[in-house]
Amino acid sequence: MPKHTHEIRDPIHVFVRLDNHERDVLNSRSFQRLRHIHQLALTYLVYPGATHKRFEHSLGVMELASRVFDVITNPDNVSEDIRSRLEPLGKADSDALRYWRRVLRMAALCHDIGHLPFSHAAEDLLPQGWDHERVTREIIASEEVRQIWENMTPPLRQEDIIKLAVGPKKAKDLQFSDWEAILSEIVVGDAFGVDRMDYLLRDSHHLGVAYGKFDHYRLIDTLQILPMPSSDDGNEDGEPTLGVDEGGILSSEALMVARYFMYSQVYFHPVRRIYDIHLKDFLKSWLPDGVFPTDISEFLLITDNEVTVALRKAAFDEDASGHSHACRIVRREHFKRLYERNPNDVAINPEAGRAIFDALGKEFEVDRFRHDRYFQKGGAPDFPVRMRDGRIVSSLAVSEVLNNVPVLSVDYVFAERSIFNEAERWLKENREKIIEPKKEETNNG
Repeated sequence: MPKHTHEIRDPIHVFVRLDNHERDVLNSRSFQRLRHIHQLALTYLVYPGATHKRFEHSLGVMELASRVFDVITNPDNVSEDIRSRLEPLGKADSDALRYWRRVLRMAALCHDIGHLPFSHAAEDLLPQGWDHERVTREIIASEEVRQIWENMTPPLRQEDIIKLAVGPKKAKDLQFSDWEAILSEIVVGDAFGVDRMDYLLRDSHHLGVAYGKFDHYRLIDTLQILPMPSSDDGNEDGEPTLGVDEGGILSSEALMVARYFMYSQVYFHPVRRIYDIHLKDFLKSWLPDGVFPTDISEFLLITDNEVTVALRKAAFDEDASGHSHACRIVRREHFKRLYERNPNDVAINPEAGRAIFDALGKEFEVDRFRHDRYFQKGGAPDFPVRMRDGRIVSSLAVSEVLNNVPVLSVDYVFAERSIFNEAERWLKENREKIIEPKKEETNNG
């Protein structure tokens, strides 16, 4: 039987290939559900082409993960130091590498299998201590999917798949070897995670914008497993991680800049953001106790389809739970942007949006306004770069671009349409007084 027996056409990667065992995962109830989960929630109400789903994104992540694995495990790209530190790379036979390549592909394919309806928009509506990564872990370990892992040749350990699918940050209860940490970095890493690569390329394609495009071919071809320099003198005793040859630094910069532009121009689009807020408000009133179930059999029954039907029904039934929230989405009666982050205001009060939202709530009715605040944690990722003379240095030491990619920040205040004009006039008259820090705050500073 040929290694790959099934081909799936893809607008980003041309073909994605799977063998029979891998297609069993594709055909599972858990994975087929992703055909009904929009990649970008309600973004299609702003960008009509954004109707793509988590299903095809997951296939794309698997394809890119396979390409990265083949590049970084190519014997010509692996130094003796790295070979001695990562056991599968040092073995004479290739069985270990074949096993881990399959694990990586399945982890990449299943990395989003626990997403809620409309993806991230409803993430907060899981019980405390739960997120979509935890649901992903539960599904990977579920009876239906576990049987598929056991029937593969060789059988795959579900714990290995979980580690690579969610990474050390979301699986702190599991022990990661250096090798497992690197493979998980391929999927969900901050620097070169193929999850990010695929969604930038795919979202850009479907939305009809150019912001998310970058030379991923060049970037992948220059990836290496390198020791992270532990000091300015080029000491190579740091932990092995994903890095690039010097020739890939420009592509690395392009990836980070593409991410910045996609967030600032698309993902943080004010109308897109307020639709997410209205959707969450509706779901709170529609779901039993306002949260999604964590029982996997119940969880798998809820997709965008069920929510969309409920939204349309509620929008035209005044007695339905969540009627007003549904109207704001279905009948396009969403709140309007009343205030957004302004550098002059931030210089006076970094939390100007919160101050304005609180003041509006006191002057009018607080439920007629929404505040949307996001501030990016951390800066540009630091990764090793192998220079042409063989020395390994920090990316932040050689790239001015990476050091100067702006921090992502959102600070919106939205107002109900019926009160918008009145609130706008009031805010114009009182804005400076509202954002001025209180005297006790100034004194404490």
